[in-house]
Amino acid sequence: MMETIKEKKIEILAPAGDLEKLRFAYIYGADAAYVGGGDFSLRAVSGMDLDMLAAARQIAASMGKKLYVAVNIFADNEEIRRLPDFLRTLAELHPDGLIVSDPGVFSVCREHCPQIPLHISTQANNTNWRSARFWQEQGASRIVLARELSLREGAEISALGGLETEVFVHGAICISYSGRCLLSCYFNQRSANKGDCTHPCRWKYSLMEETRPGVYLPVFEDAQGTYIMNSKDLCLIDRVPELVRGAFSSWKIEGRNKSAYYVANTVRIYRQALDCCLREGEEYRARPAWREELEKISHREYTENFALQEPGEKDFRYQSSQNSRVWDFAAILHDCKDGRLWLEQRNYFQPGDHLELILPDGRNLLLPVPAIYDEEGQPLEAARHPKQRVSIPYSGKLDCSQPLICRRQAAQE
Repeated sequence: MMETIKEKKIEILAPAGDLEKLRFAYIYGADAAYVGGGDFSLRAVSGMDLDMLAAARQIAASMGKKLYVAVNIFADNEEIRRLPDFLRTLAELHPDGLIVSDPGVFSVCREHCPQIPLHISTQANNTNWRSARFWQEQGASRIVLARELSLREGAEISALGGLETEVFVHGAICISYSGRCLLSCYFNQRSANKGDCTHPCRWKYSLMEETRPGVYLPVFEDAQGTYIMNSKDLCLIDRVPELVRGAFSSWKIEGRNKSAYYVANTVRIYRQALDCCLREGEEYRARPAWREELEKISHREYTENFALQEPGEKDFRYQSSQNSRVWDFAAILHDCKDGRLWLEQRNYFQPGDHLELILPDGRNLLLPVPAIYDEEGQPLEAARHPKQRVSIPYSGKLDCSQPLICRRQAAQE
């Protein structure tokens, strides 16, 4: 079966919360990226205004990549009234697709920018092939599958639904069905369905019995307490053959609010795995190093969620709701000349440290830091100021035609 789809184009789709993350997504192997459309996106803090969207479109075009814009809020009347003006200006940028959830938003998009392909968000609860057919008949070109589906169910929709399918392969998972949660609005008057979630599912809870108000009964899972609504993070790196056989058009990585390092490292690993699977066919075997690399990004414990079976208690059992982070985004490498590497600082590092340069082809290059110099060539005790431009000695040669990411092993507490 795998041999018959070697020539099928499968898209690696990356998150991009800002222009820097967008560029790194493309550099490290994404075919397409998705960004937030102003305040019409379900990630309020990472929505791009029209000027940023114009710059994003220019970056995508210059690199031969695709750009999708999320307009996926559940709109109220005031937002529906504002939407046409936004869409008319957005249409002039010619994005490759709009991601929508709300039928009203869908109809406004069809009316004001009919030339732009419409992708139906996972928020629209796409769980069966008849739903896919419905959206195809309305004029959609792609659906994003609900994260509650197994790969087998998703593959059936790919075969029978009549349009492209997009499947999540990596990233954070919401405990609520297809992400449609009311907890944040209830507790904080900040709506998850308007892109402003405060993540109350990550909080620590106790129980209170109705007749004993004020008496809190802890629910122990370990010495630190319990996180009873907290899902682990999705990771399907060990399910690449099944994903290929499922004939999904696009593999989606979650994380518009995460770091450029997260985006780059996650994209390059799934890029390598997909390319190896298509090249090797039935001889394909996953490389342990891929899983090891995904352990080096900020994440909660991993789960395969519904991919093969319904998740059990192990998929919701925690020692903490905090992300595990063993490597820091240290710097961006911009140039290699005159016996030095020129870096833009992102997190603290000092002489005696070792940085690791992550390359798009999957290799990692160790970079000792014997000394650090400022732009005038004066020695520094450390690189400690955000976006500070510094240099370190380096006797080799590196291709710095594109910016690359350096990481540093995080200090253990």
